[in-house]
Parts: sequence; C-alpha cells; structure tokens
Amino acid sequence: MLPQKCGMGVYMSDFDEKDKSQLEDARNQPEKEEKKEKKESDYEDVCFICRRPESKAGKMFKLPNNISVCNDCMHKTMDTVSQFDYQGMLTNPAFIDDLNKNMNGKGYPNLRFVNIADLQGEGGIPNKQRIKKKKPKSGQAQALDIKNIPAPHKIKAQLDEYVIGQEYAKKVISVAVYNHYKRVATGTMDNIEIEKSNMLMIGPTGSGKTYLVKTLARLLDVPLAIADATSLTEAGYIGDDIESVVSKLLTAAGNDVEKAERGIVFIDEIDKIAKKKNTTSRDVSGESVQQGMLRLLEGADVEVPVGANSKNAMVPLATINTRNILFICGGAFPDLEEIIKQRLKKQTSIGFNAELKDKFDKEKNIVSQVTVEDLKKFGMIPEFIGRLPIIYTLAALDKEMMVKILGEPKNAILKQYQKLLELDEVKLEFDDGALEAIAEKAMAKDTGARALRAIIEEFMLDIMYEIPKDDNIGRVIITREYIEGTGGPVIDIRSVSGENPDNLKVIEQK
Repeated sequence: MLPQKCGMGVYMSDFDEKDKSQLEDARNQPEKEEKKEKKESDYEDVCFICRRPESKAGKMFKLPNNISVCNDCMHKTMDTVSQFDYQGMLTNPAFIDDLNKNMNGKGYPNLRFVNIADLQGEGGIPNKQRIKKKKPKSGQAQALDIKNIPAPHKIKAQLDEYVIGQEYAKKVISVAVYNHYKRVATGTMDNIEIEKSNMLMIGPTGSGKTYLVKTLARLLDVPLAIADATSLTEAGYIGDDIESVVSKLLTAAGNDVEKAERGIVFIDEIDKIAKKKNTTSRDVSGESVQQGMLRLLEGADVEVPVGANSKNAMVPLATINTRNILFICGGAFPDLEEIIKQRLKKQTSIGFNAELKDKFDKEKNIVSQVTVEDLKKFGMIPEFIGRLPIIYTLAALDKEMMVKILGEPKNAILKQYQKLLELDEVKLEFDDGALEAIAEKAMAKDTGARALRAIIEEFMLDIMYEIPKDDNIGRVIITREYIEGTGGPVIDIRSVSGENPDNLKVIEQK
C-alpha cells in the first residue's frame, strides 16, 4: 500500500524523516555550542585593532565574525568616523560617476575581499598569537608534586644514554634542574626564599653544549626554549629584541603564562654579545644586550610579544615574571684560551721550582682553569657574570670519546645508518680499525663531534648508492682501509643454494 500524499505534494514518510533530522539537529545544537564555547574559553579575547588581550584592555565589544574590539579602540574609531560627511559624499554627483566608472560592474579595482571568519582563530587572529586564560586557583594547590621530581642521579642516567663523557657538566646541570623543580614546587620553605642559580656553560665547538640541553628538553616535562644570542640587539635596532628569548619560552609552553614562568631558557652563542674592543660607536649587539639581559636573569615583569619576535608587529603582549625561570647560557669563547694562558704565564718565575712558559701551550683543556677575571677581559661585563653564579666547562673531545660517540649513544650516527640498511635487508658492520680511523680524521678537522657526521656522510655515499642495485648483498663490513682510501669494504652475499660464484663469504638464509 502506497503512502498518501499531503496537500503540498510531499509523502508523509518523507516529511517524518525530515522532521526527525531537524529535531535531532535542534537537540544537538546546544551541545555543539557548549563544546565550541568551552574550546574558545581557553583563550583570552584579543582586540582586533590594538591586539591587547582582555586582561589588559578590559571588557571587549563583540562584533560579527567573532571580532572583538576593546573600549579604547572602539571610541577612537567612532570619533574618527564622526569627522567625515558621508551623506555629502553620497550626494556628490562627481564622486558617484567616478565610482561607477571604476567599478564597471566588476567590483572595485585591485581590491579583493577576504572573509575574516575563514581565518584560523577568533576574529582572524591565529591561536599561536592568543594568550591562554589563567585558570582560577583552587585553595593552596602546589604547581608540582615534590615526590614526582626526578632525582639528579636519574636525570644524569638518562643523559648518559645520549651524551658521551662530560661527566661534570651532566652532574651540574642535573642538580640545577632538580633544584629548579623543587624551587618551583615549594616556593618558600620556612620563610626562606630559595634563589635560582643561573648557569654559564663554556666549552669548545662540538663538545656537546647545545646537544646536552636539547637532550634535556626531550627528557623533562618542564617547558624549555633554546634561543640564539647572535641575533639579539638593543631595542629599536634591526634584529630580535632581548625579550624574544622569553617569547620563545611562552611559545614552548603553549601560550600558557603560568607554565612559562617555571620554565628553562638556554641561550646559545652567549660569547657573541661580548663587548666590542676599540670601538667608538654604540655597541648595540654587545654590551647593550648584556645590560638589557640583567633584569631578565635576576627576575622582573617583562612584556613579551605572543607568536612573534618583535614588539613592533601588531601582536598581543603578555606579561611574564622571570623570577622562577632558570637561564642556562652557553658559548665556545674562542679567544678565551689565550687570555687564560697570558694570566698563567705571568705566574711563572725563575728558580728550581719555576714553571716553563711553554708548559700551557700543549694543554688541551686549559679552558677548565677559567676565572671571572678572564671572562671580564674577554668582554663580559661584571654585572652580567654576577648573575650567572655557576660557571662550568666542557672538556674537548679526545679520540677515545669520539669512538664512543660513533656507536654507544641511543641515537648514534652508526646506528642510524644500520637502521637505514636494515630496511634493504642488509647488515652493516664497522670493525675497530674503521672506528679509530674515523675518529682520527675527525680530530684533524678540529670541529668536535660535528666532524664525525661529515666524514661518515662522505664514505657512506657510494655504499648507500650501490647496495640497492644488488639484491644478493647481505652484509657490508666497513674497514680501516676503506676509510683511509687504500681498500674497499668487505661485502658478503646471501644465497639460498649456498653456491658462491664470486668467492665471497655466503650468508645462509634462514
């Protein structure tokens, strides 16, 4: 039996289905709006004109397309608009003729209209430039649980899996991070405020300064930002502002101000902001940067741009207190060795127990004898050094450490190539002579651990190119002769039958 038609020409069954779907949408609409409000409530409203957040600008005016405008900008806009005689413009025949001539039925020339609602974030402002709302504190809840803080020996044990050598540096950084966690978790203990201990890390290029901190960033849950001091200049000049190092920390914390205020900042290449010698011009990228960083290191409320490096851009500003932020500075200080040698040579004397002047010329880790006076002579101002109470050095890599770096860490470069060849079902091996030859070549380059990858990339090129050509290759052994260019690698083939026409060693397939 066919369903009866209504007067409107629609079957009753069709009407019921449409009615059901509309009722279902109406029921789900409040739930969808609630989820949308919950999602958007994580961020503060930002003024579309001046980019100030609601916590600074006050209550916002809500306009269509999710645009928010603060009270100040709204009044300035209304005052500006009221100065024009729009009615007179529309009644002016010359203006209307020009308008119609330019439009020609195709719209305004050289103008394209953008739907602001299509842009990411509220009102066209991306979420990376919006500040998260501060959550209301419930009681005296602590930021961290002291029982869950990893002990220094556990942090060091994790670093040992990735970083070879540098035992003293790993011990210092593990204790500093552990104390930083405790300082943030407790705040005050028996009315004694715990001061933070900023650090200065000195070591030759390729000794593992940046790698140590990057490894720490992966292992820890605390927000950590790595910045570079080479691009920093005094405010108002071309380059990044000093506050940009804290802005990177805010980005690492997901624009959460409270989370960023207990983070760690590593500033690399800190030796590049030393005072310029024999200069009469303004030192905007040297001493001026050191002066500007003093309040950051000690602790102050600073306004940082959200999602940008410069305050000149039209971006929101967030206020961050740096009192609980741990700063780790690192640099190679290339000419520091000569300064230390000059100081030590002055201590030599004449007599039976006197030390020879050339005694320190062959000493490799002379940087370990650095003092505050040497850093002052290098170009670091006393106020800056005074805010970095912990100064420690990293030892230059020797041949034995280079060999260990090649194969022992979890993500060692040799393990990476072995994994790549495993995908081609080929086993890659290195004999002891090959590892020593690679280490000797790296030592000659004098660029630290970075030289290892350059050398391996060079001699692995032909192997990575040739192996995919032949499916019979089962194993490749890298020898010292291949590294030194006097021979080739040992190649073993695999065969089902066990026959070997090329007199090579056969790997029987299981």
